Amino acid sequence: MQSASEQSEAADRPAPPASPEHAYPDHWEADVVLRDGGTARIRPITADDADRLVSFYEQVSDESKYYRFFAPYPRLSAKDVHRFTHHDFVDRVGLAATVGGEFIATVRYDRIDERGMPASGPADEAEVAFLVQDAHQGRGVASALLEHIAAVARERDIRRFAAEVLPANNKMIKVFTDAGYTQKRSFEDGSVRLHLDLEPTDRSLAVQRAREQRAEARSVQRLLTPRSVVVVGAGRAPGGVGRTVLRNLLGAGFTGRVHAVNAALTDGPAELDGIPAHPSVGAIGEPVDLAIVAVPAERVPEVVADCGEHGVRGLVVLSAGYAESGPAGRERQRQLVRQARSYGMRIIGPNAFGIINTSEDVRLNASLAPHMPAAGRIGLFTQSGAIGIALLAGLHRHGAGLSSFISAGNRADVSGNDFLQHWYDDPDTDVVLLYLESIGNPRKFTRLARRTAAVKPVVVVKGARHSGSAPPGHRVPVTRIPHATVSALLRQAGVIRVDTVTELVDAGLLLAAQPLPAGPRVAILGNSESLGLLTYDACLTEGLRPLRPLDLTTAAGPADFRDALAAALADETSDAVVVTAIPWVGENGATESGDGEVLAASLRAAVASVPAPAKPVVVVHVEMGGLAEALAVATSTRPVSAGARTASTTARPATGGAAGPGADADAGSERGAPTQVPSAPVLRTADPAAPGTAAPAAPGTTGPTAPGTAAPETTDPAAVPPPDRQATIPAYPAAERAVRALAEAVRYAQWRRQAAEPGRVPEYEDIDEGGAAALIERVLGAGGDPDARGVTLGTADVGELLSRYGITVLPTLPAPTPDEAVAAARRLGYPVALKTTAPHLRHRPDLGGVRLDLATEEQLRTAYAEVTEVLGKPEELQPVVQAMVPRGVDTLVRSAIDPAVGAVLSFGLSGAASELLGDTAHRLVPATDRDAAELVRSIRTAPLLFGWRGSAPVDTPALEELLLRVSRLVDDHPEVVAVSLEPVVVAPGGLSVLGATVRLAPPPPRTDLGPRRLPSY
Repeated sequence: MQSASEQSEAADRPAPPASPEHAYPDHWEADVVLRDGGTARIRPITADDADRLVSFYEQVSDESKYYRFFAPYPRLSAKDVHRFTHHDFVDRVGLAATVGGEFIATVRYDRIDERGMPASGPADEAEVAFLVQDAHQGRGVASALLEHIAAVARERDIRRFAAEVLPANNKMIKVFTDAGYTQKRSFEDGSVRLHLDLEPTDRSLAVQRAREQRAEARSVQRLLTPRSVVVVGAGRAPGGVGRTVLRNLLGAGFTGRVHAVNAALTDGPAELDGIPAHPSVGAIGEPVDLAIVAVPAERVPEVVADCGEHGVRGLVVLSAGYAESGPAGRERQRQLVRQARSYGMRIIGPNAFGIINTSEDVRLNASLAPHMPAAGRIGLFTQSGAIGIALLAGLHRHGAGLSSFISAGNRADVSGNDFLQHWYDDPDTDVVLLYLESIGNPRKFTRLARRTAAVKPVVVVKGARHSGSAPPGHRVPVTRIPHATVSALLRQAGVIRVDTVTELVDAGLLLAAQPLPAGPRVAILGNSESLGLLTYDACLTEGLRPLRPLDLTTAAGPADFRDALAAALADETSDAVVVTAIPWVGENGATESGDGEVLAASLRAAVASVPAPAKPVVVVHVEMGGLAEALAVATSTRPVSAGARTASTTARPATGGAAGPGADADAGSERGAPTQVPSAPVLRTADPAAPGTAAPAAPGTTGPTAPGTAAPETTDPAAVPPPDRQATIPAYPAAERAVRALAEAVRYAQWRRQAAEPGRVPEYEDIDEGGAAALIERVLGAGGDPDARGVTLGTADVGELLSRYGITVLPTLPAPTPDEAVAAARRLGYPVALKTTAPHLRHRPDLGGVRLDLATEEQLRTAYAEVTEVLGKPEELQPVVQAMVPRGVDTLVRSAIDPAVGAVLSFGLSGAASELLGDTAHRLVPATDRDAAELVRSIRTAPLLFGWRGSAPVDTPALEELLLRVSRLVDDHPEVVAVSLEPVVVAPGGLSVLGATVRLAPPPPRTDLGPRRLPSY
């Protein structure tokens, strides 16, 4: 806001000093998600926007105009229009938020000096003013514009905003005060004067991310909970993608309005499958929230325009022929995203399989899945339609229900990140399962996954791990770090990282149905000693602590299992129970029928007999007919109200599932419609009286309670627990699968407990951040325009920079001749080491380029002669002399900045063996004291640091401090793009850094710290 009206200001103020015109800053353009889940485009205002500005202003109320100009101001003069549309993009900047190409809000700043007069640099303050169209107030438009105009101002070396607001303009005052910036507030001449420091703070970043979460979660919620749906491309004849989705919508019992659109229906009102059919969305004549698009790719643009012009909020594009088909399709996909966003719509797809919401209030099956999954507590996201079908079938077969399902295809817009935002605080979802073939924004994904994992499990399987490229159609940033490193960083964020789709289902079943284990102690019981031993071995392999298996013998009956399981659940010496079972064999050698159902009832009775069981139970069975089915009898793991439907949840089979000719798109690729959709059995909900699962336990507790289900009939009435204590128990056909899922739950539960008490980034009083910054500026500025690839520091600069952070590098002296080597040894003092520093020999003592403990001049000269005779001339070997240090374990400490994931801190033992085995641990920067301790202990060769085979333990606290100091250096100075300390000799008392390299470069952009924006196209 301005200190007076623009009218009087234009007359009273002198023209600002001339600034050179800058090129149009297209990097300021951004698509943003607003508070209500819709989207808007933010871009700079240019001279071509005069008509748009006038039209926008005419739609603003007189009250809003008064608040903006502090006086009645019914229309803009030609001079006003010129001023508000002509900017130099440095001292005068204007941004507009647009929907459908028209302005819905504007913001501008003008640089001022200390007297409040127009100025140019180096003045670092600017006046800022907003105007939001009344119809769009309350959508968070001004807050989004403030984030972006603040980022623009910082880029132009403006550090403070000044704004003057009328006291009655509470909405605008709230925009400023809620932003989280450091601010001053005063009351002058009847108006509120605000001064905002634009330097981001922890609070402003937290506010920005909270707004981002609410907006993106709301955008997903709008897609999952439409009040009305239209299928565009529903053919007249049965079959085809569009008609199949229409039948699936109706068969699931969608609670809202359903419409069909077929452009060929030009003869007046029509019906398809008993619902109204129209030639266009515009012809429907009532609001539509969600459009399912199943027309050929070349017709999609006209459908998007039809939807956008008639208020449709979101699109699910099943059509194929986009980025997965080549360069032309990739450009078609870009145009699709741009067009949809211009109308404020979000897209799932293209080349998608569809979305499902099992909520009784919605019952949405806008997908090619022929049957509605049972309602449950699992949220499932996949980028592949074929994998989506397999996961739906696998989860159903084991009795697990879903809260929502999304198969996003090329995920050109809505991605796994958006659904993590939704599921984070979705009360209907307790477990998140993700099948990902690429991660479009790894930094953001890691941040969102860590936050979500703190309250509910996140299980991820990553496809395309070794192909070296993203799947066709996926737009992802280039990364230089290996897949193993990405996996380690995901685990640091609490993600349960599995390798196969089978493991994804296995882990999801356990986490959705059982409480989290309190520790790694596992009780094993069953009627087969051999199967118990296999389970015992599997536990040891997975790092668990199994107790001695309890062999019930082959004579054990269901009652024996019930009693043994009840005792194990009550036993405080175990944290989880694995039940192993093989079929009972009758006297004639044949297995008895019905054993599985009876045993399942007994196991559930045992669980019900223990008050509030706080440990998970899993079953391993071998050819136990009916056991897995009986244990998975509850096809729902969510609460069901007393009035919920049972048989009505059965989905009617679709008459077509293959992509066929007609008005439908050819969606025959894997991520689109499969050539054949497998049928699934009829699904029924759980006993309405069964209780639901509790929300995930708070960090440090034992986790959710087991969900309730109905028990099958049994001949022993006493074995049937009451309905409120029946449980779904996951059953696995192999001990390895059950134990692997259990081990993932143990590790995740441990992470949750640790996350409840996060570590801290320690402060060190001897760090000279300013001195390091000055050295970095001097080095990067010495060569004029710095090379983007960076500058490798010389030995002296490396030592000086590291010393600013309390890291001492043991000096080395060059030894180009034997005499100079002897002179260097005299300066350093015997004993010394002679080392070659040629690149092909660096850190390779196994090649003979390092000679240690040279105590005399004679030994040094002899070693020098041997090295040069065997390995080459001194000028090739570049030998150096270094003082000896106390013996210890050789380690390495590294940090590097990856453009996709950010700064990564790495640790391992030095040497070819560790490098060959990939035995290196990784953590994101900034590392906490907990991260440093885990780094040291998480490598496979860590026992060498802690007294392996009677050796003396080394000084790991000193090693952890070194890791934290390197982390601080890289975090404080993003220009430090690579650091390598090798070897770092860690002795029983202290450590010595024998070698170090540092590379500087202009810092890469931090997209995770800037204003919120959607991925650009």
